[in-house]
Amino acid sequence: MNDALLLRYSRQILLPEIGAEGQERLAAAHAVVMGLGGLGSPVAAYLAAAGVGRLTLVDFDEVELSNLQRQILHGDADIGRPKVLSAADSLLRLNPDCRVDPIDRRLEQSGLERVFREADVVLDGTDNFASRALINHAALNTLTPLVSGAVIRFEGQLATFDFRDPNAACYHCLYGDGEELGETCSESGVLASMPGVIGSLQATEALKLLMGLPTLAGHLLLVDGLTMQFRRLALVRDPDCPVCGSLAPGRSGRTSAQA
Repeated sequence: MNDALLLRYSRQILLPEIGAEGQERLAAAHAVVMGLGGLGSPVAAYLAAAGVGRLTLVDFDEVELSNLQRQILHGDADIGRPKVLSAADSLLRLNPDCRVDPIDRRLEQSGLERVFREADVVLDGTDNFASRALINHAALNTLTPLVSGAVIRFEGQLATFDFRDPNAACYHCLYGDGEELGETCSESGVLASMPGVIGSLQATEALKLLMGLPTLAGHLLLVDGLTMQFRRLALVRDPDCPVCGSLAPGRSGRTSAQA
């Protein structure tokens, strides 16, 4: 690590839990960010700023005016551009040493698995259950840790699924077929800063995971931005889960309140 890099990351290297070794682990890491919207913007920005060496950005949408209230990697001049290209430009301005690989197309499960096999962590910032279910399945099949965030109105959720643990729950264990997840931000609204809150927490989880530090794995974090209340729930594998349940039978239950 040269003097310029030591200076750039000096405040992070000062942390005894990280040091130069942890910073080098970040430089060698590869993260995949799914969705470059309200969640993916702060996720990608903080991963790049922190020194993650390679980011793969996956999104097939274009920037719209209604995005700019919360999707902070994009600006007025980017309206009509693919989000991955707008995001890539912003990230390279932020940290030119970061390798950014944009993928401007929809990926089905086989394509996701090819991308995930090369990655150390996947961060889900998509906004619909079908995409989240597909990402969960691909991450499980490739044993790639998955950090999932969601926001709506003043509320947010965060979970880390570390599939390297044979007893880890998956996204389907928590939400099943997603029948109760029909609401979207375009229908119900979202406070501009809430994606930043959850996206920053997603980036924090990913950075810790990449450096071998303790994460939220095995828990679900619920954030109420209106009352500023945080709740952490234990999350265990559903033995009847059709996605992962057969891989480790004998576990039961979904979530239980934890102080």
